[in-house]
Amino acid sequence: MLADGGIDERVLGAPLQSPLQSNDQVTLRVLSGFEVWVGGEHVAVTSNVERLLGLLAVRRRPQARLSVASTLWMDTTEDRATANLRTALWKARQSIDGCIDVQGNHIALSPQVDVDLTSVVETTHRLLDGDAELRAEDLDTGMLTGELLPGWDEEWILFERERLRQLCIHALEALCRRLSQDGHAGRAVDAGLAAVSAEPLRESAQRALIAAHLAEGNVSEARRQYQDYRAILWDSLGIEPSDTLRSIVGLTRV
Repeated sequence: MLADGGIDERVLGAPLQSPLQSNDQVTLRVLSGFEVWVGGEHVAVTSNVERLLGLLAVRRRPQARLSVASTLWMDTTEDRATANLRTALWKARQSIDGCIDVQGNHIALSPQVDVDLTSVVETTHRLLDGDAELRAEDLDTGMLTGELLPGWDEEWILFERERLRQLCIHALEALCRRLSQDGHAGRAVDAGLAAVSAEPLRESAQRALIAAHLAEGNVSEARRQYQDYRAILWDSLGIEPSDTLRSIVGLTRV
């Protein structure tokens, strides 16, 4: 133990960097809550380890140790923050050996750790690529609606959470449009509803959903959706939908 309370890595008897020592799959969940699973069993970790794993999961590239320490413990001194990081790394090794790779002054999650966020981001990029072939898992709109680390209020997560939310809404809109074009009306409406639920005031999401209803031949559904949107938009912002959206449902300005 160091004078500042941190763990001296030299006393561990081995370098921190080490591969996972078994064939057990390590799974890290950061969407709709935080969980660590090893070999199908839930593993509880301390708060500091949880925060460290969460940060590394969101920022998958290797991170400078000083940057990680100052981000996670920004309200303390640099010495105290780096001591906290050393302790968290040591505790992570005790709980899940090999889940974090340390390369000199940089740390990252081991490539062997499966992170749900990674799969979701890959899906959004595929959906936004109009030429990419859709996979079966791309039709699961539920995976695009989970909040990133809900309940965490640190400054670093707020930007990342909003960034992911916007990315997922764009992906849901793209999925809705593509399914409509391919004749999968029911699934298109489901994707559109998911996009609207994520952001009810977003006109592009409403437009995609209304277009899906019209593609299915449900003019009444399309107009009801428009009227619901018009009401919530007026109540919230005191504005009307655009002329473009109005024309889509065959309405003219009164």
